[in-house]
Amino acid sequence: MNAQKTALLSVSDKTGIVELAQALHAQGVKLLSTGGTAKLLADKGLPVTEVAEMTGFPEMLDGRVKTLHPRVHGGLLARRDFPTHMAALAEHNINTIDFLVVNLYPFEATVAKAGCTLEDAIENIDIGGPAMVRSAAKNWKDVAVLTDAAQYDTVIAELKANGVVSDKTKLGLSIAAFNRISQYDGAISDYLSAIQIGDEVPAGDKAPVLDLFPGQSNGRFIKVQDLRYGENSHQQAALYRDLMPAPGSLVTAKQLQGKELSYNNIADADAAWECVKSFDTPACVIVKHANPCGVAVGANALEAYSKAFQTDPTSAFGGIIALNTELDEAGAQQISKQFVEVLMAPSFTAAALEVFKTKVNVRILQIDLPKGGTTPWDQGRNLMDMKRIGSGILLQTADNHELALSDLKVVTIKQPTAEELNDLLFAWKVAKYVKSNAIVFCKGGMTMGVGAGQMSRLDSARIASIKAGHANLSLAGTVVASDAFFPFRDGLDVVVDHGATCVIQPGGSMRDQEVIDAANERGVSMVFSGVRHFRH
Repeated sequence: MNAQKTALLSVSDKTGIVELAQALHAQGVKLLSTGGTAKLLADKGLPVTEVAEMTGFPEMLDGRVKTLHPRVHGGLLARRDFPTHMAALAEHNINTIDFLVVNLYPFEATVAKAGCTLEDAIENIDIGGPAMVRSAAKNWKDVAVLTDAAQYDTVIAELKANGVVSDKTKLGLSIAAFNRISQYDGAISDYLSAIQIGDEVPAGDKAPVLDLFPGQSNGRFIKVQDLRYGENSHQQAALYRDLMPAPGSLVTAKQLQGKELSYNNIADADAAWECVKSFDTPACVIVKHANPCGVAVGANALEAYSKAFQTDPTSAFGGIIALNTELDEAGAQQISKQFVEVLMAPSFTAAALEVFKTKVNVRILQIDLPKGGTTPWDQGRNLMDMKRIGSGILLQTADNHELALSDLKVVTIKQPTAEELNDLLFAWKVAKYVKSNAIVFCKGGMTMGVGAGQMSRLDSARIASIKAGHANLSLAGTVVASDAFFPFRDGLDVVVDHGATCVIQPGGSMRDQEVIDAANERGVSMVFSGVRHFRH
């Protein structure tokens, strides 16, 4: 057996591998490797032994079998503190392996490519890599297993400082290794479970048809941080993110100042950010208890915020403020006059940040806007939504529908004006983020009254008008968005009684004609969107 320590390096992603190998070699560690990794190290002048030379068995089956050998797994799995294990190694002339450096075939990246065939996917399922990683991770006290280039610097630093890798680090590497295997197997399971198998198995040269809802769903989330408590102080909570978060999504935020975010802060911040980034012009969204209480567009951050705040100054107290444009000093000065829990924007001027220096508890988040495009990923949105229920989950495609002017169907005699049409689209965007039943009065690119979360649509409409009254806002000449259809004319009558002259609703009720007739009778215009936006 060897007194000299040995490292086996076999990686698909070669990032940082030469530097790691050089550091191991400098510590007197023998280098074993396979295929392209061995060639790269040899080309860099490092002494490296091919695994096939060590095992005495050549790679075969196009490289599918190269590390599945007792000399590899015996060297990884043997407990150094078990005399029987060490005797077995000696009997069979097997050397221990003390470092394993492996990253796996790029299965996730392969299946993410448009037109990926089943054959390509299958060929990128790693077998030997996960087997070695599991062996090394199980025997973590004796083997340091590295599965990500981000881990290399820590190991190099410990080797240079102490000549060994600490038990704490090795245990952490082991946990990360098992997590990586879980992520990898989950990705394979999700992909294969989603293949729709009809009368024939998908041809090797064609991309298979994938079901949005695979036969098995494997959640893969990484913990970002523990939270002080959950929705209430007697509950515990933590924040997790997707393995690959979309650019422009909330979990990519950088906190610039303020207290630690709470569970409710994060939930409300998500509602505000999702709403505000749906606007193309400078916009501000103020959220309280998961509902937008004020939304407006303007020429800049100051104007958008000032208009949004007018909707409901009472609810805005202690709210969450999101902007989709840079916050400058003028806007910061105005916002700083109120109590705000969280403030979000894609950027802040230095002068704006200086305004909040004395308000040390205000949580300020900088989030880059998504790059934009046709896919949810490009838009920084979820593809799927999940809701926990008793012993199960509900999965659905996320509500990413965007309404265009051409989608609107005018169903009344009176036609909306161009200004009303713009306000209808604005109101519809806001209603999408208001808890059902949702009624939203708007005018001039500003919410005038918001009614949310009521069992009756009538009550939501009444609450919206009451809030407008408290804010001294007139609802005369407003447009109204209703997240779902009016089942009777009474809901329409309530919003018209309070001043609405134009209404947008999905339509689709058995009594649509009754409601249309009521709109014609009241002399208001009404358009159907054809889609609803329930938000529970």
